Amino acid sequence: MEGDIVDILLRIKENGTTSFELTLDHIKALLMNIIAGGSDTVSAALVWAMAALVKKPLLMKKLQAEIRQLAGEKDLVDEKDIEKLPYLRAVVKESLRLYPPAPLLVPRETAKKCSVNGYEIEGGSTVYVNAWAIARDPAMWENEDEFLPERFLESGLDPRGQTPELIPFGFGRRRCPGIGMAMAEMELALANVVGKFDWELPVGMKEEDIDFEVLPGITMHKKNALCLLPKLVIA
Repeated sequence: MEGDIVDILLRIKENGTTSFELTLDHIKALLMNIIAGGSDTVSAALVWAMAALVKKPLLMKKLQAEIRQLAGEKDLVDEKDIEKLPYLRAVVKESLRLYPPAPLLVPRETAKKCSVNGYEIEGGSTVYVNAWAIARDPAMWENEDEFLPERFLESGLDPRGQTPELIPFGFGRRRCPGIGMAMAEMELALANVVGKFDWELPVGMKEEDIDFEVLPGITMHKKNALCLLPKLVIA
């Protein structure tokens, strides 16, 4: 099908191809869920990315150098620039690997009885996929708990649900429909926030004082607020 998700939903409504009557209220509710869910998770992901970068100032400087060299005197980095920022994209992927905004994916249901590692799973069972644990599996990742964006510079792994080792947005046909919007938001926001400002910790605070404790909830938010001091970079 051509068009975006709104076009597709309106086409389905007009054609009446669903098992129930799809109304404009249904479409508006679905779009609201996507926007609200995307806003909450993207903001959480940005906080984790900034915490990881401030914790490792050399990586922050490396990212800033890449962005500033490309951006020059431009006011803002735009979508066309993102393709030319491989280290930025590697930082975003590594942040999503270590700190997926939704560590438990939307529950699935087994279609039929099956066997997994010797355990018999009945058909109709609810299955929860732990994306956080998969992305930190030592059998798949070297130095699995370390923030190392360089691992993605030569890797074909992508967080958009195409590779089972990295699935912060889910996988298969039922993965998050807002992947494109979320990735664009995060890459653009991080590029501009990091590129336009130098970031310092409050007086008396050191890199080792930054913690990574998590609040309980569906979305993985940082428990303790990340407090940073921005300093505008004048070109």
